Amino acid sequence: MKKQLLSGLAVALLAALGGALYLNGSTHADDVADDSVQAASAPAADAQAIQRGAYVAIQGDCAACHTAPGGRAYAGGYGLQTPFGVIHSTNITPDRASGIGNWTERDFFRAVRHGKRPDGQQLYPAMPYNAYVKMNDADLYDLWAYVRSLAPVQQTAPANTLGFPYNIRLAMVGWNLLFFDNRPYLPAPNQPAAWNRGRYLVDGAGHCAACHTPKNGLGGDTGAYLQGAELLGGHAPEITNNAYLGLGSWSQEQVRDYLKLGSNHQAVASGAMGEVVEHSTQYLRGEDLDAIALYLKSLPGSGAVAPAALQAGVAPMGRGAQVYEANCMACHGVQGEGIAGMVTAFADNPQIRTPTGSNLISAVLKGGRAVETVGNPTGASMPSFDWKLGDSDIAAVLTYVRNSWGNAAPAIATQDVARARSAIGAQPLLSQKP
Repeated sequence: MKKQLLSGLAVALLAALGGALYLNGSTHADDVADDSVQAASAPAADAQAIQRGAYVAIQGDCAACHTAPGGRAYAGGYGLQTPFGVIHSTNITPDRASGIGNWTERDFFRAVRHGKRPDGQQLYPAMPYNAYVKMNDADLYDLWAYVRSLAPVQQTAPANTLGFPYNIRLAMVGWNLLFFDNRPYLPAPNQPAAWNRGRYLVDGAGHCAACHTPKNGLGGDTGAYLQGAELLGGHAPEITNNAYLGLGSWSQEQVRDYLKLGSNHQAVASGAMGEVVEHSTQYLRGEDLDAIALYLKSLPGSGAVAPAALQAGVAPMGRGAQVYEANCMACHGVQGEGIAGMVTAFADNPQIRTPTGSNLISAVLKGGRAVETVGNPTGASMPSFDWKLGDSDIAAVLTYVRNSWGNAAPAIATQDVARARSAIGAQPLLSQKP
């Protein structure tokens, strides 16, 4: 409650600051670098620009957020879960009543790069304009050409469910002042072209920091760039070259396989990352995947090192080994080796060693399904164990997995599993049902 009150007070102060800046005409960040953009009421874009723009849309994973489950592509309505409430994506088809059919190219540039709607209202940074500001004019022009070519769909997005004071859009002016880096992407002259291309995709259209960089209490990026973040009951892992928590033990080819196929020798994508692979990274060109892998592998990261592993004789480890043998071994293997390309390998896996293990707790409670890709169409399922395993057994087996076969990580507490069971709406243990 104290944290909520402090956050609310901070948002109110941001709103007051935003109002003062707005009234004093000091909010010109949205105009930077856009003065040369012409209103494109006119000729339809050429086919090549549309084709290039379709590829830019894939880089930005635009369809994933702007398409509701089972809905029309790009017509909006997808509910983005945030710590502050649900924000529904908007219709970006060229429908004049409910989409962006009345926008100019300048309107589009300002919305994508600066989060500013044509009516002057500020978008929430759930639309990652703080990343898209790094995209160059050519890519934005092609993306504009592509969205203008889409079939218009009349569909209005549901209302957001942000409570007070987070529903004060004027606060975003103050938020931008504190957290929005308005500078365009500048290539590093001492790095090769492939490295610069990788950084451009990671920091710009790919907006990887939106999930993989931890946030402060107001949703702004911290300085722990791409070093992993808690995300509403899950964890987006560190994606630097750190060997303990990141990609240090993976080769560039293995990083590429994961992004292209949704799996590699060790890991299998599911959940939010599965959606990214499904809609975006599997369709990236080989040279772009190589560039992303090269860039990520160049980052030293958090410097996190392994603690001492828990010994087999410790109480949770013994019970965890029993639970693993009875429930997990058939798929994940006697030595945690998994099945390459299908079932996650636990052995020496950085994704198993995340600080809180929240992603593992959610997977055991609710289950999941691996992403299906063109290159790897067999998406294996993980059954839910909420009905079968109690909180103490789930804590024990995850503690065992996180401290076996080359892993070392803090133990999972029974109360952490209990909290997650309640938070994500998992079933109670079958024997405890009324």
